[in-house]
Amino acid sequence: MQTLDDTDRAILRLLRANGRMSNADLAEAVGLSASACLRRVRLLEHRGTIRGYTALIEEAAPRDLVVVIVQITLDRQTDDHLKRFEEAVRRCPEVRECYLMTGIADYLLRVEARDAADYERIHKEALSRMPGVARIQSSFAIRTVIRGTA
Repeated sequence: MQTLDDTDRAILRLLRANGRMSNADLAEAVGLSASACLRRVRLLEHRGTIRGYTALIEEAAPRDLVVVIVQITLDRQTDDHLKRFEEAVRRCPEVRECYLMTGIADYLLRVEARDAADYERIHKEALSRMPGVARIQSSFAIRTVIRGTA
């Protein structure tokens, strides 16, 4: 992986905050010409530093969803077990984020449900049936403090 200089880091910081920023505005903000800035962005994309662009969609009013942080521990941590779990978790639409972790739990998930009863259904019908799951620990979020990519 190539090292990033201060200009690259500034470009990434600005694009993280506003991925739709025009190249002209981005160039001005980082002190480059438009063509030099575009070359930098294209190089960051080509190297895989910038993997893509996305839109954050508000699927429901925040008060209408319950966010549950779920720690999953597998019965075995072999490559095959990890792969089978990850394939299953990708098929669960209520799981919005999934991270392979160090420490006590193997995975940390952010799950969105309509209410506690809906989470009980997700727990019973999806999470507990995923391959290799030995333990599930769930914590309900009280309120969102920071959310987004910035």
